[in-house]
Amino acid sequence: MHCSKFHSPILALLLCFAFIASAPAQEFYPGFGSQPTSTTLQPAENMEGAPLNVKELATHPLLSSTIDLTAPTEDLWQRLRNGFSMPGLNNELVLKHQQWYLSHPEYLRRVVERSRPYIHHIVEELEKRGMPNELALLPVVESAFNPTANSPARASGLWQFIPSTGKRFELKQNWWHDERRDIVASTEAALEYLQTIYEMHGDWHLALASYNWGEGAVQRAIQKNAAKGLPTDYSSLTMPEETRQYVPKLIALKNIFSSADTLAELRIPVVPNRAYFATISPKKPIDVRLAAQFAGMSVDEFVKLNPAHNRPVISPQSTLIIPADRLQSFQSKMDSHNAPLSSWQLYTTKSAERLDKLAPRFGISLADLKRVNSIKGGIRLAAGTSVLVPANGGEGLRVMPEQIRAPEALPEREARGKHGRNGKKAGKGRNGKPSVAKAGKSVRHSAVAKGGKKAAPAKNVRPAAKSNGKKTTAKPAAKKPAKRR
Repeated sequence: MHCSKFHSPILALLLCFAFIASAPAQEFYPGFGSQPTSTTLQPAENMEGAPLNVKELATHPLLSSTIDLTAPTEDLWQRLRNGFSMPGLNNELVLKHQQWYLSHPEYLRRVVERSRPYIHHIVEELEKRGMPNELALLPVVESAFNPTANSPARASGLWQFIPSTGKRFELKQNWWHDERRDIVASTEAALEYLQTIYEMHGDWHLALASYNWGEGAVQRAIQKNAAKGLPTDYSSLTMPEETRQYVPKLIALKNIFSSADTLAELRIPVVPNRAYFATISPKKPIDVRLAAQFAGMSVDEFVKLNPAHNRPVISPQSTLIIPADRLQSFQSKMDSHNAPLSSWQLYTTKSAERLDKLAPRFGISLADLKRVNSIKGGIRLAAGTSVLVPANGGEGLRVMPEQIRAPEALPEREARGKHGRNGKKAGKGRNGKPSVAKAGKSVRHSAVAKGGKKAAPAKNVRPAAKSNGKKTTAKPAAKKPAKRR
């Protein structure tokens, strides 16, 4: 039948279409008008006259149109991704840092292993506050997740607080411990600070720039652009090179951790989505060595969880961080321990004493006595000064863990910088640095004074380079901002 025999063109077209869709037509177009199929062709020599082998594929299941981001997951990285909400940043710097991380997978694996005890706690705290989970990766940029990291600008800990900003957010820094290195306290302070500067700018990129450079500096840069009629977003501001690289580093990490396939290719270790540690108050002084023993850990592992302590003995007012699965065992061992929990004691001088005369009385060398108490110079102790000395015939010194690294000078003394308690300049030593004390001069160097009361810490009167306290160097080097919080 030929369509051309029909006088009505419309009728002819309809009949032609019916012919094509008929059963004979399907022999020439096997998939026409039917469900999707797959065909397997016969070898070429057998093709002539051979029927086609038709095989139907099973229908793929329909995917849900929504994903429940609150559904529990065993993989912390999946939970992290579910909470990503920070705007992206598409520029060459992000690409540069992303390529660097991708080409150094061993570095990422090392940092992830270092983060394992801390990152679940950080994600928990971020979610409580409704903050972007990307911020859990910020310690990678700040400290490579090293809780004992220190910068030349005296920033310390996972979140790299300088002393003045630490005090601003109530991080205690005294003879016994430095909460800038405390995992729980410093995380709370860092997130509070980030929330504050986000509320100031209403933009996470500007908030992060403020965390690195100082909110006052960022605000001035915004005002300068606004006065010139220029955009005031993060990418448009004139800023130090360190700050310009800062946000792209975090966004590059976000891009990498956004892809489960990329993490698998880089062989990034899986981190379980469960709490790693719990906290406990010892109520009594306890040696770091003994606390590690009760926790079933090496001293090195224990110090990584409790990096804030400056002394080999932990103050009873401190909070200890113990692996969650060992907390009950730790408490039981501490309660059943019959001997003293500490092999150190505080000795308070009744009159001015020289260290070289005091040390032999407690079976400790002068050098070790200075090291334990962070004393610099051949100084005498003023009456009423307390120092840490071994108890039980020097037993404390023999078991003092090498991992304890007391600060080079007391936080109270460091905070004065170039100025003393009254704001006057201190003298300089031979190396040009402010001297802590001169030989032969009496000095009260301990945090513990007469009557068991702690001496009042010196006020930080050192002029800051930035209004927010993030820069503590009074005269920063040219073109380089003083680092940081």
